[in-house]
Amino acid sequence: MSDSVLRIAERAAELRSAFDRGFAAPLRIDAAVKLDLLAIRVGTEPCAMRLSEVAGLFADQKVVRVPGSHAALLGVAGFRGALVPVYSLGTLLGHSRTKASRWLVIAAAAPVALAFDVFEGHVRVPADAILPQQSQAQMRGCALEFIRTADLVRPVLHLPSVIDALGTTERRKSLQTQE
Repeated sequence: MSDSVLRIAERAAELRSAFDRGFAAPLRIDAAVKLDLLAIRVGTEPCAMRLSEVAGLFADQKVVRVPGSHAALLGVAGFRGALVPVYSLGTLLGHSRTKASRWLVIAAAAPVALAFDVFEGHVRVPADAILPQQSQAQMRGCALEFIRTADLVRPVLHLPSVIDALGTTERRKSLQTQE
């Protein structure tokens, strides 16, 4: 046998052995609890959302304007056969209204879509990386926690609180019109 054929045969034997050892070794389970988050930007501000609070993420969905009294209402959009109201997450969080947002997330807690500017990706972190928010003033009380990643600190939006704030605003407006 030539030298190159012998080396190939030895390398193949090594690879077979490593493959077999991979199945013979006990399964390593990471004991640390991990949480999945979506990293986003609302305007220029970095934020995160718990993936467990999200029912769907969509890009470039057509939003049809409808009349409404809520400043954050952008219109309605069709998702899987259902019409869902779309609100500007930036406006709900107190930012000035900007250009049309490309990204929409549907909240798991209610059939409401929230529009935001930039989807940066998926982040998986240990549960102890999420810390309680010290001040309730940030993000109008919708960010109850924050996460420190390698490059920056992000508030973690609590989508049920965002939806509750939306309903509270609507209820307050309807009470004012009844008076």
